[in-house]
This record gives sequence, C-alpha cells and structure tokens, in this order.
Amino acid sequence: MGKRIGVALSGGGARGIAHLGILKALDEQGVKISMISGVSSGAIAGVLYGYGYTPDEILKLIKELSVFQVMRPAFGKPGLLHLDEVEKLYNKYLGPQLKFEDLKIPVVVSAAEMNEGITVYFSTGEVIKPLLASSAVPILYQPISFNGKMLNDGGLLNNLPVEPLYNNCDIKIGVHVNPINHKAHVTTLRGMIERTVLLAISNTVKLRLPQCDLLLEPQELRYYRLTSFRKADEIFDVGYRYGMHMERYIQKMVH
Repeated sequence: MGKRIGVALSGGGARGIAHLGILKALDEQGVKISMISGVSSGAIAGVLYGYGYTPDEILKLIKELSVFQVMRPAFGKPGLLHLDEVEKLYNKYLGPQLKFEDLKIPVVVSAAEMNEGITVYFSTGEVIKPLLASSAVPILYQPISFNGKMLNDGGLLNNLPVEPLYNNCDIKIGVHVNPINHKAHVTTLRGMIERTVLLAISNTVKLRLPQCDLLLEPQELRYYRLTSFRKADEIFDVGYRYGMHMERYIQKMVH
C-alpha cells in the first residue's frame, strides 16, 4: 500500500482556479490523491476533480460557463444574489442526484452553520446543496437551507479544512490560494468589503498551517483579486508553474 495522500483546498474566489493548476501538476507528477477536503472555490475544484473531470476540462468548463461570473456578487445592488443559476450549471455537469458516494475520489465539503456558528462537514448523501452553501459568501448571498441547517461559505470559520484528513491520510497537503498582500491600497468601499472578508478569513488559516505536512501557497496569487475571473488562464498557470516548481518537495513527501 502506498501512502494515502490527502489534499485540503482553501477558498479564494477566482484565486481558487490556481487549485486546478496545482492538481494538474500533481497529476503529471504521478501523485495519486486518496481524499480531498475543500471549502468554497476549493470545494468546487475538489468536487469536479473528484467526479472525474481533468483540471483542463474544469478550467474550460469554468470559462465557458463562467460559473464564477454568475457567482460574482453584484455589489451595490439591493437584495442578495440567488445561487439558482449556479445550481442549474451543477445539475447539468454533475447531475442533480449526485451523491458523495458516486465520486471517484472521496471529497469532503465544508460550510459554516450560521445559527450554531460551527463548521459542518459533508461527505455523504446529496452533493449539490452543500456545494452551493460552501461558496455562498455571507451578506452577499442568502444562506442555503439544507437538512434543517442554515449554511454559508465555510471559509468564514475555516478556510483550510485540514481536519477531515486527520485520521484518513498519511500525508496532508494544504493548498492555500489566499496569500495576503501586505502592500494593498484600498480606495473604494467595494475594495474595503473584499479586504475585510480576506483578512478575517486569513486568520482562520494561520492556526492550521502547522497541521499540514506540506503547504503549497503560490505567493504570486496575492496580485490577483478575488473577483479576477477574467484572468482564469493566468491564475491556472500560476498554480501549475508553482506546483511544478515544488516537485522535489512533493516527491520527497509522497515517497
């Protein structure tokens, strides 16, 4: 038996596209993933990859469908965005009845339960609703009601969900796509909202970094905004190049 390799994929809006580049690098390096734990855009990448799409296919799908354009909150418009459009896309590409048990690689999706203020992990039963909830950024989106729970973006409480990998994997690789740009220059209200979310969320990650056997964190991503979906190819490439650059560390870890 080889080592069981688990990967935790953080949230990060458009920066989450870098997860796909890193997954492609791991594929090319022959790294077989046994389990994925993802939150927000990391959960989207994880579920599509676990379902069997290749990283390149997922990139194409995201660009073609602009899943993320639909998910982009309309700042300044009254009312909250509905995730109905995104749900239609998931139904089309994953099937409305998809269960976690159907995935080729086990995936755990985390969301924040807003009433209790705790992280909830989903790894059995229906996939689509938890997946929608995982990336429903609070305040901008209505929470998703599911199984009596009120769910929002899991990154709020835990943006690097390493915990589900603990007892299931020999090696825990964390992929964090939200490095903080300490030279940011915030000038607009929209920028301030984005910055507030980013700083609050980054605090949930610090505690978990030491729990990863290997942390992959492409620093270049700090120059991309959470909403830079138009730069999908570039962001994918940042992830891929970084994943290849880290090859010797990855190989040392997995063998």
